[in-house]
Amino acid sequence: MSDSLVVCEVDPELKEKLRKFRFRKETDNAAINISPDELKSELPERQPRFVVYSYKYVHEDGRVSYPLCFIFSSPVGCKPEQQMMYAGSKNRLVQTAELTKVLGHGLPSTGGRVFEIRTTDDLTEAWLQEKLSFFR
Repeated sequence: MSDSLVVCEVDPELKEKLRKFRFRKETDNAAINISPDELKSELPERQPRFVVYSYKYVHEDGRVSYPLCFIFSSPVGCKPEQQMMYAGSKNRLVQTAELTKVLGHGLPSTGGRVFEIRTTDDLTEAWLQEKLSFFR
């Protein structure tokens, strides 16, 4: 049902920020408007949030990729109305960020990567590396 439910429209300014973020030239891990070290502490423990995250992934053979990940934080204990609103908006934002076509900078199409966390404690580098292990 959430595939067809449109709870909100995506602001054109956000679309442009996402486009610029997707094609940025920096080679560090980053989320829009926040450093990676601050990300975990900035996510509320009882409210859902969306995170678009560019991760520097170093392959075993030394190659470097920059997958663009969409992380949906839907903590246990948040209000059902908020969970429904975010869940209903998730697919629209994933399409707007073009994560259904390309995973990251110069990477082949993989159908996009959308990850969900149920507690902010789950958001660690080890967790993200495990989720991106298909890159090997």
